[in-house]
Amino acid sequence: MMAAGKAADGLGSIAIDTTQLNMSVTDPTAWATAMNNLGMVPVGLPGQQLVSDSICVPGFDPGLNMMTGITPINPMIPGLGLVPPPPPTEVAVVKEIIHCKSCTLFPQNPNLPPPSTRERPPGCKTVFVGGLPENATEEIIQEVFEQCGDITAIRKSKKNFCHIRFAEEFMVDKAIYLSGYRMRLGSSTDKKDSGRLHVDFAQARDDFYEWECKQRMRAREERHRRKLEEDRLRPPSPPAIMHYSEHEATLLAEKLKDDSKFSEAITVLLSWIERGEVNRRSANQFYSMVQSANSHVRRLMNEKATHEQEMEEAKENFKNALTGILTQSLAAQAYALKEENDSLRWQLDAYRNEVELLKQEKEQLFRTEENLTKDQQLQFLRQTMQGMQQQLLTIQEELNSKKSELEQAKEEQSHTQALLKVLQEQLKGTKDLVETNGHSHEDTNEINVLTVSLVNQDRETNTEKRSQGLKSEKEALLIGIISTFLHVHPFGANIEYLWSYMQQLDSKISANEIEMLLMRLPRMFKQEFTGVGATLEKRWKLCAFEGIKTT
Repeated sequence: MMAAGKAADGLGSIAIDTTQLNMSVTDPTAWATAMNNLGMVPVGLPGQQLVSDSICVPGFDPGLNMMTGITPINPMIPGLGLVPPPPPTEVAVVKEIIHCKSCTLFPQNPNLPPPSTRERPPGCKTVFVGGLPENATEEIIQEVFEQCGDITAIRKSKKNFCHIRFAEEFMVDKAIYLSGYRMRLGSSTDKKDSGRLHVDFAQARDDFYEWECKQRMRAREERHRRKLEEDRLRPPSPPAIMHYSEHEATLLAEKLKDDSKFSEAITVLLSWIERGEVNRRSANQFYSMVQSANSHVRRLMNEKATHEQEMEEAKENFKNALTGILTQSLAAQAYALKEENDSLRWQLDAYRNEVELLKQEKEQLFRTEENLTKDQQLQFLRQTMQGMQQQLLTIQEELNSKKSELEQAKEEQSHTQALLKVLQEQLKGTKDLVETNGHSHEDTNEINVLTVSLVNQDRETNTEKRSQGLKSEKEALLIGIISTFLHVHPFGANIEYLWSYMQQLDSKISANEIEMLLMRLPRMFKQEFTGVGATLEKRWKLCAFEGIKTT
């Protein structure tokens, strides 16, 4: 503390200079060697600013030459101590490598906590710099820290520390930014050429004295401003009262008779009487002035009495008029209330009559609704009975058709059984003939062909019997559409593909209905199986043209 104060003694202040930090690399090989030794990659660029003024001093105003973020304190006011200004807000700043002509500054590990600082003294312009290399000279220190601002004095000690005083307070924040950097002189790895900087605030008597002078100056300016404000707001003093003389007495007597100047004249008269200007020589004049003032006061009193009487009369007239207006308004309100009461009574009677009518109408409507609901129920039941009868008729028709189909199937079965018996007898006969007469194999083949042709003819007759005529025009239209569709598909199409195409034309048609229609016309459509195993597929093909060719 004492060393910091001694180091700052006799240091003056100079003008503000916002010099940016321009550092260039003079020896790139040495710098690269030092970086390789430390295992770090260089990220700094020449010509960059060390740290921006907005980060260091957020409240500094160069025009006012003061810190706007710090509240001014008047040390002359009793009961107030010297309160240090608040520290600047912490901003996360990424530190980079700084290159100088004779040394290089490497930042500390960002994971480590920031270096600690003491409480900032008021008006601090001096910093303590510790951890300097043993071989660091005053020129090297000035080269590094003059980038923060104008240096007014450097006091270096033999024990690797020094005190630096800057021209302005905001430059101290830039110097504090360098705390924690490792300083290396050139590319040397010697311990005497390297050291970790520790920059902290330092107390100096000159800094504190300048700060006190500024505070006193601001206090004087504030007192002067308040005095000017009080003088501006102070009411003006009354005019001076002249001394008594006969001439002034005559003028005052004239003023007492004037209504506009009576108040000013009576104050002058009272002040003369209080001063003791009344004597034997001036008694007559004072008597006349008092008499004129008395007459003026009496006249004012009479006027006041007349005004009061007029006021009372006006009040009485106003009261009478108000009572008349109130009585008229009350009468009008009573008449209006009576009419309103009558109208409300009539409306109530009308509402009662309407309620009775609505009750009667409601009873009638309820009766009619009951009748209507009964009629609707009967009609609904009739409709349901008709629908059930139609369903029964359709079911009977289907049963009759199924009975006829069963009879046809029985007839076909009996016919096929008879054919089988005939064929069996023929086969037995042919076998006996072969055994007895020894016919050739060709004769047996002819017989087999004849039997097969007979069976085929029988099947064709059965299919002709099974195929019936078209029932409606819709089925004919469907057959035409299906035949054109299958003609375009020569290799056939399955029933799902055909049904999806037909459903676009008629959404109500089903796949079963289409398949039944195709089965009823075996000479026009035939069914084939394609594929093997799991890929087995059933397809329908158009065979009408094949029958025409064969015939």
